[in-house]
Amino acid sequence: MSRIGKQPVAIPSGVKVTNSGSLLKIEGPKGKAEHVINNKFEYKVENNEVVVVPRTNVEKDKASKAQFGTERAVIANKVKGVADGYVKVLLLKGVGYRAQMQGTKITMAMGFSHPVVFDIPAGVKAEVTENQTKITVTGIDKQLVGETAAKLRKVKPPEPYQGKGIMYEDERVRRKAGKSAAGAKGK
Repeated sequence: MSRIGKQPVAIPSGVKVTNSGSLLKIEGPKGKAEHVINNKFEYKVENNEVVVVPRTNVEKDKASKAQFGTERAVIANKVKGVADGYVKVLLLKGVGYRAQMQGTKITMAMGFSHPVVFDIPAGVKAEVTENQTKITVTGIDKQLVGETAAKLRKVKPPEPYQGKGIMYEDERVRRKAGKSAAGAKGK
């Protein structure tokens, strides 16, 4: 049985979780989230906790066993999202690398012959700060925030020789030595 699935999800103050049959509705100060209920599990909301209980023997049903911990983790992420929200910070490093917000789009100058325009999906907010070199992506859905940040980073990932590109704030780029520094040998 899943060790993660067995743990109850604590509901922080200010967050309300209701089970309406086919949906688990989660409301908090940052917004509202819904989770479609899986028929293989029972969701109990009691004592400021959400408990996920399998309807069948998890040891015999492989599909339930695989989804048990995932169901609990997804609910925990949604509860944390409506309470605190999720934030991903991206840095643009390189000469002339800039970003600008234009409504729900980010226009980036990344050293290409054309500006790169990126549409921000619904449910996610983005903000460009610090001399147009810092992008902050926020939202209540952990998956959507992470996916949006990953797509932004994919426009120009950091390269190992000069360290230029779009990188996460806490990311360390593993640098490589160039040809001349590596000890090129003449004939």
